[in-house]
Amino acid sequence: MTTPAGPGSPRQPAARLLVPVVVALALAGAAGTAPVASAAPAASAAATTAAAGCPGQEVPPGPPAREETVPVAPLPVPSPPVGGLGGCGDTHAGPVPPPPVGVASYVVADLDSGAVLAARAPHARQRPASTIKLLLALVVDERLPMDRVVVGTAEDGDVDGSRAGIGPGGRYTVDQLLHGLLLSSGNDAANALARELGGVPATLAAMRDEARRLGALDTRPATPAGLDGPGMSASAYDLGLLLRAALERPRIAAALTTRSIPFPGFADKPGFLLGNDDRLLGAPGFLGGKNGFTDAARHTFVGAMERDGRRLVVAIVRGEPRPVLMVDQARALLDWGFGAPATGIGTLVEPGTTGSADGSDTPPGPAAPAGGAGGATASGGADGAPGSTDGATATGTPDPAGAAPVPAAVLVGGVAALAGVGALVAARLRRRR
Repeated sequence: MTTPAGPGSPRQPAARLLVPVVVALALAGAAGTAPVASAAPAASAAATTAAAGCPGQEVPPGPPAREETVPVAPLPVPSPPVGGLGGCGDTHAGPVPPPPVGVASYVVADLDSGAVLAARAPHARQRPASTIKLLLALVVDERLPMDRVVVGTAEDGDVDGSRAGIGPGGRYTVDQLLHGLLLSSGNDAANALARELGGVPATLAAMRDEARRLGALDTRPATPAGLDGPGMSASAYDLGLLLRAALERPRIAAALTTRSIPFPGFADKPGFLLGNDDRLLGAPGFLGGKNGFTDAARHTFVGAMERDGRRLVVAIVRGEPRPVLMVDQARALLDWGFGAPATGIGTLVEPGTTGSADGSDTPPGPAAPAGGAGGATASGGADGAPGSTDGATATGTPDPAGAAPVPAAVLVGGVAALAGVGALVAARLRRRR
């Protein structure tokens, strides 16, 4: 392991001091050529990337989770891209860019108009973790009566990860299990509900069908609860679709904003109060949300808020809670969105259609996969790379090669950085003499 040089470390050779110069040049070049666009050139950027998709984004990034034991072909990449969002990096409506956030992908969209206001790698496939429970909730709400009683099993109580508190012999209504699924992200509740739906394979098939109906074509559940498994994938765009659909179901919408409910005990364990772990709960205008985490997925969150009659959804995927909590990163994007123009750079498609860059709608269906990726669809997914995190905004028209012009701020910042590094090198060399 290499230890960074500190005050007592041997002085570095002058050649090593030039490394920051190379890094600064690389950053300046990357910032000037990344596919970042405002609303005006967004359509042309989408058109140039739609045919080939985004390299490295068709599968979740490595290394694979330990549960991903079976290689699974990537999902096909739709062409044209769903919602007309073909950009591989950052795009946004209006002249003011969103605040910087430390996540691989995100989407900010209007729940009512469907207009996507900002996005970073919106269709990059990532592991969704427990946010996929929204998809399970949609299936449960559609197929199971809320007053049906489900008896808990030892398998429910022994499931990995977060649990609502189900135990063998306990008696729970479907409604109570739905709350356990959404309030405390109970993997035990997911297990019990999947059993009631006919078993895990039948449940996953129903979840895949529902995702396809919604136009969430980056989504392939491998487990009902969101635990990692072969082929698990979703995208920030798809999570926006899932939460929008969930908020249209009164039972799910009510559960997402419920602070707590009495929850049954089992055997000699008494009942208890089951609380909601969503950190945005109680914020003015909060409509509902879901977070998730696994070691491989990292942190994910999707949530919605209403302000002055406008309802927005934000989905942030593969982030870290430090130095800024995920919920605060989501809140910052929402605050930006409420001040952004209503005209979007793409759209959240309506169920049963897939949006395209030219505004036409076609029935959802896979196209030939991009980049030569296999098009076979199984019960799982694979691995890839997160999207760009460049936050610069190109205000000009892309050149014929498709590269955005270098913003003046980037050039000025690059020159300043190089000047500062040059001074540092000179000072260090003087001290060596």
